[in-house]
Amino acid sequence: QVQVMESGGGLVQAGGSLRLSCAVSGTSFSIQTMTVGWYRQAPGKQRELVAAIYPGGGNLKYADSVKDRFTISRDIAKKETYLAMYNLTPEDTAVYYCKAVIDPGRHYWGQGTQVTVSS
Repeated sequence: QVQVMESGGGLVQAGGSLRLSCAVSGTSFSIQTMTVGWYRQAPGKQRELVAAIYPGGGNLKYADSVKDRFTISRDIAKKETYLAMYNLTPEDTAVYYCKAVIDPGRHYWGQGTQVTVSS
């Protein structure tokens, strides 16, 4: 059974940094063949894509609101994908979710990790 687990959230002051981790387990597929995306959902708002890394790793995507502040990366051997977040603002406060896409018919979400940025 495929499992996706996020970690690394917490409380940070505005201007601070955090690094989130997303671990994929329960599959023999390499994350190199997966699309892994980081999403976030703030209270009262829709879930939005923050960053994604596509199969092969050479193609990355970022939401305009986080470009130049967030970096997505991965460790293939560990089957982990990371979201490094810098210069955080209160507007970045949300539950952050990781989604692993093995193929178009198989998407797996984690349970989410809370990021709170105080002003």
